[in-house]
Amino acid sequence: LVIDMKTLLELAKEEQLKTKDTIILAKVDGKLSELNNWAIEDQNVEFITTATVLGNEAYRRSVLFMMLYAIHRIAPDIPGKDVNVQYSLSKGLFCEIKNDACAVNQEFIDKVKQIMCETVAKDVPIIKHVMHTDEAVKVFRKFGMSDKERLFRYRRGSNVNVYELEGFMDYYYGYMAPSTGMLSVFDIFLYEDGFALQMPVPSSPEEVPQFRPQKKLFGVLKESSEWDDILDLDTVGALNDAIAGGRMKEIMLVQEALQEQKIAEIARKIASDRSKKFIMIAGPSSSGKTTFSHRLSIQLKACGLKPHPIAVDNYFVEREQTPLNEDGSYNFEDIHAIDIELFNRQMTELLEGKQVEIPTFNFKLGKKEYKGDIRQLGPDDILVIEGIHCLNDELTQHIPNDSKFKIYISALTSLNIDEHNRISTTDARLIRRMVRDARTRGASAQHTLNMWQSVRRGEEQNIFPFQEQADVMFNSSLVYELSILKPFAEPILFAIDNDQPEYQEAKRLLKFLEYFLAYGTEDIPNNSLLREFVGGGCFDI
Repeated sequence: LVIDMKTLLELAKEEQLKTKDTIILAKVDGKLSELNNWAIEDQNVEFITTATVLGNEAYRRSVLFMMLYAIHRIAPDIPGKDVNVQYSLSKGLFCEIKNDACAVNQEFIDKVKQIMCETVAKDVPIIKHVMHTDEAVKVFRKFGMSDKERLFRYRRGSNVNVYELEGFMDYYYGYMAPSTGMLSVFDIFLYEDGFALQMPVPSSPEEVPQFRPQKKLFGVLKESSEWDDILDLDTVGALNDAIAGGRMKEIMLVQEALQEQKIAEIARKIASDRSKKFIMIAGPSSSGKTTFSHRLSIQLKACGLKPHPIAVDNYFVEREQTPLNEDGSYNFEDIHAIDIELFNRQMTELLEGKQVEIPTFNFKLGKKEYKGDIRQLGPDDILVIEGIHCLNDELTQHIPNDSKFKIYISALTSLNIDEHNRISTTDARLIRRMVRDARTRGASAQHTLNMWQSVRRGEEQNIFPFQEQADVMFNSSLVYELSILKPFAEPILFAIDNDQPEYQEAKRLLKFLEYFLAYGTEDIPNNSLLREFVGGGCFDI
């Protein structure tokens, strides 16, 4: 667009007449911008709606800010640090108030929702203040946000963006909506010992998705929060304090011990039921499935069992039989890219005590090969099977359910930036993936970012719908890992030029990594799940 001097918001209102989805941000000459900024003649403006990932993230941040404002209106004496945004749950956010002076009950939730709806109706401006860090810290202290004080102790930049809503002020990692009038789609309700803020997703920006309680996922997230309490680490500021105070070695040892304790617990549960012959392990990209499988196998051996690893990827159909995407490319993530009939026949024969020759898939030639990998199950033998479809019963349709033990693994980070800014589990896995791809495949960060949305779509279709069917869940996240990954991730992100489509995402991730103090790899145990990504591990993977 060729334009006169107007705010982007004025231009957005004109453009809104042409699109059904709500415009919430803009790109000006390729750079992301909030709508309250000015546009200058001859700049190229592209509008971002809530139907996009970037727009949806801005929408969710803004609704969260509005909710915290409503809580402050109801309970102004509750320090900001006591209102905690804990983790993502069923397309929303699970929150807690850790202060006995504020009873979280239905009356409280109704008041919060009423104030939020009134604030939407008034279309209150969300005002951004660019402050010196020292001034921002004074604001955080005023509102009792001590975690933010702690976080900005390590900030190199001299200025901070602080947002205001009718006198209530807070800091957010990312851009915001210009006003509350566009934030009408949300819901809030009691859940467990806190409450859930439910918000739309990019595919359906005008409706609140149905809340589906994920009790097993919620349980493992709660357990991870308890681990953080043991370590006295729940925010990035606390982690940075630990690094600066020389506590990292101890923290690593305790965190690794907690994970090993959990793996041993899973192994004992499996060993207690000798009818379990198939350990089915699934999880999204960069969850650490391979290292977990090795560590679980060691614990199974300690329980007197003889584990044998099997990768479902060796059961791909011949290349010409692979399902296709709409654009004609191969869809290797479709469950029918697996030779389900062969897999079930061989697994059934193994269960019957027969000898079976396991295939090896030649990815270059696109076909299965047989190289004498003979397997036979005795009384103490057990198969440890890893693949993205392992929780989907269609993959194991002819295998008796009582012979299967299902494990879901993911990197469910419970560390938050501060009390109101959570760290996305997806971002943590993406950084793991970039570092590993660069080290093991020579792939650029640009390549990993380019394919990431496709990976995410595959996870939404093939992994996440089945996670609650797992017998156990394992959280592979390590509270210290982003400080370790930072020195590996930053150089490859800086290598993305500003004229590339992945530049904006690279810039966002670089800004995110600025919060962390870096730490070296020398103290990481060689059997750590993190070694799968940074190298130097003891397993042959």
